[in-house]
Amino acid sequence: MSEKKKGGKEFDNPYSVAKAVTKGNALTKLSMVVLGLGNIAHHQIIKGLGMFAIEIAFIAFMVMKGAGYIVDLVHLGGQEQQKVWSEAKQIYEYTKGDNSLLMLLFGVATCFLVAAFIIFWRGSVKSAYKMQCLAEASKKIPTFKEDIKSLFDKDLHRTLLTLPILGILIFTVLPLVFMICMAFTNYSKVDAHTTIFNWVGLANFAKVLNIGDSIGSTFWSVLGWTLIWAVAATFSNYILGMILAIVINRKGTRCKAFWRFCFVLSAAVPQFVSLLLMRTIFSQNGIVNTLLLNAGIIEKAIPFWSNTTLARVMVVVINIWVGIPFTMLQVTGVLQNIPADLYEAATVDGAGPVRTFFSITLPYMLFVTGPYLITTFTGNVNNFNVIYLLTGGNPTPVGSTAGRTDLLVTWLYKLTVDNQYYNLGAVIGIQVPIRMRRASNDEKAKYCFGKKKKIYYKYNSSCDSCCFGSYLGHSDCVDYYDQL
Repeated sequence: MSEKKKGGKEFDNPYSVAKAVTKGNALTKLSMVVLGLGNIAHHQIIKGLGMFAIEIAFIAFMVMKGAGYIVDLVHLGGQEQQKVWSEAKQIYEYTKGDNSLLMLLFGVATCFLVAAFIIFWRGSVKSAYKMQCLAEASKKIPTFKEDIKSLFDKDLHRTLLTLPILGILIFTVLPLVFMICMAFTNYSKVDAHTTIFNWVGLANFAKVLNIGDSIGSTFWSVLGWTLIWAVAATFSNYILGMILAIVINRKGTRCKAFWRFCFVLSAAVPQFVSLLLMRTIFSQNGIVNTLLLNAGIIEKAIPFWSNTTLARVMVVVINIWVGIPFTMLQVTGVLQNIPADLYEAATVDGAGPVRTFFSITLPYMLFVTGPYLITTFTGNVNNFNVIYLLTGGNPTPVGSTAGRTDLLVTWLYKLTVDNQYYNLGAVIGIQVPIRMRRASNDEKAKYCFGKKKKIYYKYNSSCDSCCFGSYLGHSDCVDYYDQL
């Protein structure tokens, strides 16, 4: 049994804001109001003036624009554009009306700016307190030049992470929060709320989740098909790709490189080209129906894309054809790393191909490709290209906003682009999983294979704690997992 770690922080920050408040001198406490004052007093003139300039710029922005943006965020406007007769010009002029979308965007951006300034303020206060502590300890206070040098030495992480973090905040987090806020408004074409809209609380969520509502019933139907599609697309590609890789990599297969080339060739063609070609081939007047009709095999064209069941089967089958080459390449590398000794030991013990597959190959594959399965499942939940380019979500019932093959992501596209239900689209966007937690770390994966799932070939063995206990002694098995 390993010892439990004691609680508490591993490293105590000697220059925290709390210590600056309780132990800081008058100059440090004054620096909480006038940023950079403590640095200037300790001869860090440039750094202190820079902090003070940023504070002045922030205050000026909040007085001139920022406070108004936050107020607009609360009410989102309401003044519509009006037509007013101008006696001087003898024409009608239009007054400027409110734009709730811009008010929402500027308000959210201002909140982000306020949060960023609070973080900057904390850093400024800690810097002032640090200068106080260094001066009291009679230690050398770094100059501005030394601070710049430290950004390329011990503080290099700050330099390298600044731009990526800003990029994530501006291009990922800000739009995400903007979209989440939109889900709590009535921003849609209903009652002409595309220019001016208001907060409606959880009304949109109640509408989407209510199975008795037309939108709610559509949501649950699309969600069910999305999950069925994701499971079918993920595991069909994974299992068939694994079987194909095993067949190609077995000892009796000749010209392995040629067979890999044949299957990977489909992956070399751009996916959208393959999907559009497949849609044409299986259309009502496509090659398949034409050949079958001319041969007298069928009397009328097969409705590959207009029949719900056929359309769903077709998208899964075509996705298998498109995705198997990638899975085969992934699995091939893993198969070549499985120790041959394990298969030799299984053969000596009398295990057949099926037992060897489920006792050695499959556990090893799952152990290594578990994260790949999770990311593939997530990608299939949001697989826009396959559905939209093949069926366009069709067949679509009359009066419905979603087709029988629509996923949540394609339905979201239709709600926003085609129907202008931006508020409901934002709600759907929140419902779609944006990230998945790793199923387990390495230790949990080992436990899952050995203890929970009982996936091991136990044959005259005393080791019950791992998948390959029948072929390795317990100590050797532990060392083997450590190498993984």
